[in-house]
Amino acid sequence: MHELLIKVEEALNNVRPYLIADGGNVVVTEIKEDMTVVLEFTGSCGSCPMSSMTFKAGLEEAILKNVPEIKKVEALNLTLA
Repeated sequence: MHELLIKVEEALNNVRPYLIADGGNVVVTEIKEDMTVVLEFTGSCGSCPMSSMTFKAGLEEAILKNVPEIKKVEALNLTLA
């Protein structure tokens, strides 16, 4: 699982500068046995109404495209617009 975590972090690093520029970030909290990645928004991303769009169009897409072993991406504290 350590190798997967490294791949997921690398995929997220492509999106992180945009999150950090807005005062937020994202943390990988878990990679489940069923190949689901669980993310948690931090900073301003945790309460941003655009976080659902950021999640779908940015984070989820980056992970699924760059880490084909991952089947699903979830967020613990996603704010729905």
